[in-house]
Amino acid sequence: MGFGFDMRLIVGLVVFSALTSSLINGEVYNVGDSDGWTSVSNVDYKHWADTKEFHVGDTIIFRYNKEFHNVIQVSYENYKTCNATNPYATYATGNDSITIKYPGHFFYICSFPQHCQSGQTVDIRVPHSLAPESAPQPTLPPTSAPPIPPVPGNGTGSSTLTTNCCFYAVVLAFLASILAY
Repeated sequence: MGFGFDMRLIVGLVVFSALTSSLINGEVYNVGDSDGWTSVSNVDYKHWADTKEFHVGDTIIFRYNKEFHNVIQVSYENYKTCNATNPYATYATGNDSITIKYPGHFFYICSFPQHCQSGQTVDIRVPHSLAPESAPQPTLPPTSAPPIPPVPGNGTGSSTLTTNCCFYAVVLAFLASILAY
């Protein structure tokens, strides 16, 4: 009898871990997809970013030739004017991985001459989630960016995060009922 309970517990934990890992770890996005971060192939980074739903916990990867490109995180004003003189962060490895830690706009440009002006810029928009109101809010870098528009959806106000949380709550309740027997 003890062996059956132990096996159910192990199986339940493995299933729950597998189901929740995508919620905890987030998605991984390669900026520019297979083209990467470049000024040569005419990638439309605005369109690329507009086709994604970014969330806190997601990882953005910039892949590029470090001899010809870099990644500079800047304010909205500097993004609009391609000004890299006051960066929030500078990346130059050629394979930069950035984990989204809080909602907001994240503006990136390449500071090599004429790359930003030719379109090597990306605005990563991360909408606010349904976080508890008691959770402390991180201090965001000052910007005067326009407000984040609603994420396209089914018009009901639901989100992927809400759907995932409800799904995982049901799965957890199901596993708990199995373990109770």
